[in-house]
Amino acid sequence: MQGSYSVIKVVPRSVEDVRFLQGLLQEHTFKGIDVWKPPSRVDSPVAVSVAPEILPVLRGLLTERGLEPKITIPDVQKEIDKQTIHRILQLTDGVTFDYSQYHKLDEINAWTKNITSVYSSLASMFQITTSYEGRPVYAIKISSTNSSASKPIFFFDGGIHAREWISPATMMYMTNQLLEQYGKDVQVTRMVNEFDWYIVPVFNVDGYDYTWTNDRMWRKTRTKHGICRGVDPNRNWDFEWCKQGASKDPCSDTYCGPSPFSEPVVKGVADFIKGLGSDVKAYIDFHSYSEVWMSPWGYTRDLPKDFDMQDKGSIQAVDALKSVYGTTYDHGSIANVLYTASGSSVDWTYGVLGIKYSYAVELRDKGEFGFLLPADQIIPTGQETFKALVALAEFVFNNP
Repeated sequence: MQGSYSVIKVVPRSVEDVRFLQGLLQEHTFKGIDVWKPPSRVDSPVAVSVAPEILPVLRGLLTERGLEPKITIPDVQKEIDKQTIHRILQLTDGVTFDYSQYHKLDEINAWTKNITSVYSSLASMFQITTSYEGRPVYAIKISSTNSSASKPIFFFDGGIHAREWISPATMMYMTNQLLEQYGKDVQVTRMVNEFDWYIVPVFNVDGYDYTWTNDRMWRKTRTKHGICRGVDPNRNWDFEWCKQGASKDPCSDTYCGPSPFSEPVVKGVADFIKGLGSDVKAYIDFHSYSEVWMSPWGYTRDLPKDFDMQDKGSIQAVDALKSVYGTTYDHGSIANVLYTASGSSVDWTYGVLGIKYSYAVELRDKGEFGFLLPADQIIPTGQETFKALVALAEFVFNNP
């Protein structure tokens, strides 16, 4: 599908520029455009993947407006090929799991089974729900025996948007670190002893599988609603559902669905988290890309009553993250640092369940590669994000 698509970036310099871009890029104005990062505010880069026949037209309209479009990825398909071809060359021996490469869903499921077997004294695997197409959604529980029966819970998931491959890759890396470093690293050991950890490596299993078999840039689930397939699983949660930052068009990448929790994977995970009760003290939904650590709200730019403490947690996380490779993350509420999005997981976990420390994290990078982050950045991303995760866990534990 992507062929010789290109990704272009443009930076709006005024409110009028933002409005112009929003009108220009609204759904169905152009066919052959995939919005990677939508126009939201002044000085925030906008990124779109553009079909070759549309590129000169779009560049002309932008230039006429006085904007300066820049091509950041000349050939999207070439970058996709780099990820998959390099991976095939690297995985010929099949001896050990390679955290430095992206993996298909069946390989991730096999890894889940294997790692919980290797670390059976700490970890267990279970099916959290079933997808629309009948695939199991697996989760991992990590719990040490050196603690009381009832502990606070830290829950995190990845891959809610199918094309964001760095997210499941980072989930796996961090899970391995929690297990491997237990009993070796003092801080990690303390955090595993103090929390029960629940991890969903791949949330949107149907969509993720589809990115490997059909369309690398697919974002949504694979349910059938009207003439188009898929719902944005991060617009489908039953809190401020389908308001600003979501679409009622079934063909849109931000389609909220015909009703809240219409998506089996969303309802299944939500029901499970709700069933854990008040023990859940922190929730993180890992995405890509933009390098931002965000707290509620997504549906409005107004700040919630707990924002100061939430943001202090974000600061602890991003400071720890920066200490590894110098990667600088922004932080703040979702609607203020990224864009408005209603019906999101984080707004639901905070607004409905009252999980104060609810976060959405956009991993590497800031847009050079976007959703096509090269595999050689998986390990560095995992290392710095794990440092942030442990720092945040310590903050949450000390500031209930």
